[in-house]
Amino acid sequence: MATNPVVGFAPGTQVMSKPASGAPNCPPGLEYLTQLDQLIVHQQLEVMEILTGFDFKNRYQIKNSLGQQVYFAYEESSFCCRCWCQSHREFNMTITDNTGLQVIKIHRPWKCCSSAGSCWCADSADCCSDEVIVESPPGQVVAKIRHAGSKWLPHLEVKDATDQVVFHIWGPSCCLCQTICCTEDLDFKVYSKDGETEVGNIAKQWAGAVRECFTKVSHFGIQFPIDLDVKMKAALVGATMLIEYLYIESQNDNNNNG
Repeated sequence: MATNPVVGFAPGTQVMSKPASGAPNCPPGLEYLTQLDQLIVHQQLEVMEILTGFDFKNRYQIKNSLGQQVYFAYEESSFCCRCWCQSHREFNMTITDNTGLQVIKIHRPWKCCSSAGSCWCADSADCCSDEVIVESPPGQVVAKIRHAGSKWLPHLEVKDATDQVVFHIWGPSCCLCQTICCTEDLDFKVYSKDGETEVGNIAKQWAGAVRECFTKVSHFGIQFPIDLDVKMKAALVGATMLIEYLYIESQNDNNNNG
């Protein structure tokens, strides 16, 4: 399996030790997730992005609740896509463990009408339905996360490799307004297939007035049952990335352009 020799380590970073073994049918590198019920996703600050105003490739540290780095994620996209499509761009997100092993790949295809405001027609028009495809190991699809119609509230469907809905994710209405005005966490609640039982949460965490106003750096917390299938835990990481680009970065683009 391919490895990436460049893994992001901030000064003083502590890393999570790799478990001795994983669960049956656990993709290589997802053994870490067998011991976790929470992940913290920190986007890395790009100074040149602040100075120039151009979108750079996003990079993220993914940590456990103790602050130990579990994974590192880096975006692969073209300059033209970042310049012209901004938050609606096509990309591949590669997630590695601390040795550089490629553990998860998240692919977001380009959609001609994609936007966070297309809730009305996302169910019926594939061109309006943003999605990401999660592979683990890279090359083997384990989940798809699709922007679904909801008329108002943000709504995502999480599907497994057989295209069956496993979770629904519902977000707050203020995501469709000016997210920069929110001074608290934004909760995207994860519900069971029938939509009745809350089983997890993806929270865009408020980072403080200065950071929120002058940077586009995002912080997320992901919560899920510890006994959840590791492939579905990986799927919720993919859902977090779709939320980041579809709802958070898109509003940052609107704020900067408006």
